[in-house]
Amino acid sequence: MNDDAYEVRPGVPSVDDYRRLRTGAGLSAKSAEAATIGLAHTWYGVTALYEGAAIGTGRVIGDGGCHFQIVDICVLPEHQGRGLGRRIMEALVGELERRAPATAYVSLIADGDAQYLYRKFGFADTAPASIGMARSIG
Repeated sequence: MNDDAYEVRPGVPSVDDYRRLRTGAGLSAKSAEAATIGLAHTWYGVTALYEGAAIGTGRVIGDGGCHFQIVDICVLPEHQGRGLGRRIMEALVGELERRAPATAYVSLIADGDAQYLYRKFGFADTAPASIGMARSIG
């Protein structure tokens, strides 16, 4: 694959691409309804493209002032190892640093070895002071 054919641009993928990217990268499936609503409420997002096709994504969600969360960081396996996760994070963190107010709290959930990438962007474990918790609906 030609590394010059990769691009990371602002914006979220289509609902169909979003759902394909999540499951293709090993993240949980999301319904079309959930994806449609969620993508529309993105504070900032990027899509990684290879020869014009969506192959990765990442988003920032939140209230726009006090709290933000980085979500959906994913790259299809056949395109991993080319620094795209780093480029996605650079874009998201760069936008947060430009637009988020002072004192904003930015969180994320690190799956597996992704923690090593996120640490490079200043993220640190919150335990034992706080413990991340989660729950799914349905």
